Amino acid sequence: MRIFSRLWAAPLLALAVLACSKNDLTPSNGITPGTAVVTADASAAGFPEGFNTGTKTAYAAGTVSFGSGAWTLDDALLGNTSADPKTGAQSVRIRNVGKLSMNFDVSSGASTVSIAHAVYGTDGASTWELWKSVDGGASYSKVGSTITTSSTALQTATFTVNQAGAVRFQIRKVSGSTNRINLDDVDVQAYSGSTTGSTTGSTTGTTTGGTTMGPKKFLIDGAHGELAGNADWVLDVNSGVASQFPSPAASGISSTTAETYWTGAISAWGVSLVKLGHSVEQLPSGTFTYGTTGTQDLKNYHVVIIDEPNVRFSTAEKTALLQFVQDGGGLFMISDHTISDRNNDGWDSPDIWNDLMAGNPFGITVNKDNVVENSTNVLASSTNAILSGPQGAVSQLSYHNGATATLSTAANASVKGLIWRLSTTQGASNVMCASATYGAGRIVFVGDSSPADDGTGSPGNTVYDGWNENPSHARLHLNASLWLAKVTN
Repeated sequence: MRIFSRLWAAPLLALAVLACSKNDLTPSNGITPGTAVVTADASAAGFPEGFNTGTKTAYAAGTVSFGSGAWTLDDALLGNTSADPKTGAQSVRIRNVGKLSMNFDVSSGASTVSIAHAVYGTDGASTWELWKSVDGGASYSKVGSTITTSSTALQTATFTVNQAGAVRFQIRKVSGSTNRINLDDVDVQAYSGSTTGSTTGSTTGTTTGGTTMGPKKFLIDGAHGELAGNADWVLDVNSGVASQFPSPAASGISSTTAETYWTGAISAWGVSLVKLGHSVEQLPSGTFTYGTTGTQDLKNYHVVIIDEPNVRFSTAEKTALLQFVQDGGGLFMISDHTISDRNNDGWDSPDIWNDLMAGNPFGITVNKDNVVENSTNVLASSTNAILSGPQGAVSQLSYHNGATATLSTAANASVKGLIWRLSTTQGASNVMCASATYGAGRIVFVGDSSPADDGTGSPGNTVYDGWNENPSHARLHLNASLWLAKVTN
């Protein structure tokens, strides 16, 4: 990580003492073989929509921009009171014959649409319907049956759509009374022409040779010190927080959109994934969970990207992450060099990763070193999906203060070195990039955050452009992302 070496050199000795003085706690990972698999959604880009951004306090018709795009709320508002059933900070409250309408198309089509619904406060039952438009909102047709809402607890209604091509949706309250309903967590699953149930990380879509086609969901961690100090290892930052949905909405990204569309130091990575047809979210706070009803539970994603964490994962989080991978999810692990504890809590990213991997389940141990080197010592393989994937061939990797890894095929027979230090024989030592499988899932390791850094960050942060330093950096991270999501094999 280049920013650390230039801006944080003074406190190195003090941080080294902190790093050496911490307790080496290595609890059991808690994984129980044979745990039931939880299936994730292959949602369209920007979905599920939880309506947790924006403000609208009046029922008069108006447009609000959310993570998925702009919606019109007619005879509807955003409710955040104790009487408003919701899974996050707020939900949509509709009265009379109000409507909730998308002002944008889902380009990937829709196989199903699910909507959480409940009555507001002590109001009586209401009925509502889902309508779709395939001509940009000029005309609509009803989807499925009319739904009756009578419970004060959120229930989920799922509609089968099976619509290819561009489509948008409108929710209409049709009972016409003053009884109000709340709507939340609208999820549009992309249409692929066929649906195949599978495990987390390899979900809905046509399955071919171990890969799955269709849009994938990527979760970028912003809850474990990725913003500490001068760092900015997220897609977008608003008022010092990496909000769940980057702003502006991902729906505004086109083939010509610049990475400056978002302000985080890895925004180029996220914008590129959206251009490839996938969706991205950030974990702004809280902890990793797996198998719960939380809207950002890991079961709802295909790949988790954690770029240089600076807060140690709890025991429960370590269990969740390992189970997520074991059940089919993808984990992109990015480290930094030794003594890179930017929040001074006694834990830097090499220690945090090694703590997660207690018992060496992935066959990867992060070394306590500090490497500055441009290496062309790349595994020669025309069939490796990470090094010779759809985004192009990888020929080099530049470290600006990063950590290497040591591999153990005895611990995990699948672990494979991909890039090594220049002076190293290709083997188990001095590995700069590696991959492995664990259960049904996949792991990629890169030991430095600099190659993913696009040089643009939050105001006041100084970052450097490693993403465009050479073409291989973008190719490596995007090819690896697609491999982790099982788009490639």
